[in-house]
Amino acid sequence: MQTGNERAPTPKEVRSLANLSDSAATSRVLNLGHVFRTSGHEPEYATKPFFQNRQMNKAIILKHTVRANERLLFARARRTVTKIILPFDSSDLKLGGQSIMVGQIGYQAFLRHIYNSDNLSSHIDIEVLQALDELPSLDPFLVREHLARRGHRPAACYLHITPADIARMIGFANTEIDSLVSTAFGSAMKHGVMKLTGKILSDELDAELDPLRLTLRLSESEFSDGIFSWRGFLYFKWRHLELQDELSAVMDGIMKYRTAFTLDKEIQKYLAELRPRLVRRIFAAISNLTACLSIYDTAYNALVIDRNPSPFRNFLLEGPAHFFELGENLGILSHISSFWRYRMGQTNRMDRMTAEEFADLLTDFEESLSIIEMPEEA
Repeated sequence: MQTGNERAPTPKEVRSLANLSDSAATSRVLNLGHVFRTSGHEPEYATKPFFQNRQMNKAIILKHTVRANERLLFARARRTVTKIILPFDSSDLKLGGQSIMVGQIGYQAFLRHIYNSDNLSSHIDIEVLQALDELPSLDPFLVREHLARRGHRPAACYLHITPADIARMIGFANTEIDSLVSTAFGSAMKHGVMKLTGKILSDELDAELDPLRLTLRLSESEFSDGIFSWRGFLYFKWRHLELQDELSAVMDGIMKYRTAFTLDKEIQKYLAELRPRLVRRIFAAISNLTACLSIYDTAYNALVIDRNPSPFRNFLLEGPAHFFELGENLGILSHISSFWRYRMGQTNRMDRMTAEEFADLLTDFEESLSIIEMPEEA
């Protein structure tokens, strides 16, 4: 795949793109072509589209780790960017497609070509792309919340979140917010925890939350930005806990998976070195997540245990600075977990991956993790 260039994709690119065909969304990938194939018949698909442009509304959007040879494509240093892939045929991704990264050299020309216009400054699709690029991951919960803040609410089929996930998330948030509500509002508001949790987890920041805002001495804009980051931290903390068992299974599988037999000594040696190195990187990324989340835990405990609002106020003010790194790291780990389950679900004892295919999969994982610093003790 290449920006504005219809060269034949490499075998590795074809495999990577084709593997996305049966998946609508992970924290790194939003496959709108899959949404079209599975939900294009639903009335809301057309009345509440993700993108107004029909070609863009079948695109694959993904978070991409900038490679060394891609850094010169950007005016400023970027670690993770938003990549747009327009398949040549959305029903057969093995044919490849065109791609562009948001903000790279040639991006504006690409948009002018797709939208057949020189004036795109106020187009809703461009605003949506900018909003996606502002996020550290494409997790459906975060995308839905971030777009809603901008007044854009695509149909539920585009950002599918299972009722079970929503119920677990709200249950977790209720527990977290319960003590905070008692601190800010007093015991008289205990009966309103569910209602207030709903407001905190949505964009309904109305007068009922003013006592919390005043307790924390924040302006309305500071409070709005801080609450969005807080929602993100609550979601990240919940996903972090959910990921523990998932990633444990991934690391165990990386070490134990038996590929199809190969006589290639070089690939055998490469896998022998890659497996433990990748497991160490995953473990280090989990440790980094835990350390970053401790910033929130410390501030939260100061408020609800010590009745000291200053650390939590500082957390809300500084939250956006931590939000991106935390979401970026969690997005990478979530993608590894979900894509591992997807790929393992495609194979069985009689149809194992070749050593080369397995090495490609693990190499992709390691490249994604390369932006996360690994402490020496890891």
